[in-house]
Amino acid sequence: MAAATAQTMGSLPSGLGICTTVPDIFYLPELIFGGLVWILVASTHVKPENPQGWVMFVSVFCFVMTFLWLIIFACGGHKNKSGWATADFVYHLLAALFYLSASVPLATVTLDIRNSTAVAEDVRFRYYQIDIAAVVFSYVASLLYFIHCVLSAIRWKNF
Repeated sequence: MAAATAQTMGSLPSGLGICTTVPDIFYLPELIFGGLVWILVASTHVKPENPQGWVMFVSVFCFVMTFLWLIIFACGGHKNKSGWATADFVYHLLAALFYLSASVPLATVTLDIRNSTAVAEDVRFRYYQIDIAAVVFSYVASLLYFIHCVLSAIRWKNF
């Protein structure tokens, strides 16, 4: 059983194989949860701008790059070369660190919204609820990228 796992982890999938192999099966959940973070943060009052801007940058950047990565893998553009396994590991490590660095300030801003007086109370409560959802999805996206990173490192090692 271990030999079969090592063989499947030692090559890069293409086509529909990305929907059935680990770690590539995480592409779609990463896109879904990253897109939800993007939509939820964009639908609120963006105050303060600096941490919220970083969260928007991270979510949009990771969404676009993950989508491009998915297309490259689906089309077989990697040609099963070890450099792509390395790049896959490095990208998902970077994405996990980016999402973690965006999740913490987003949680802080969300806690600050609860006690803010800058916005009317009914709107503030709605923004607070939306931001709570964004924080949860941001941490889920961080976890997904981290798991993908660890599994990509295992595949890179076995390549």
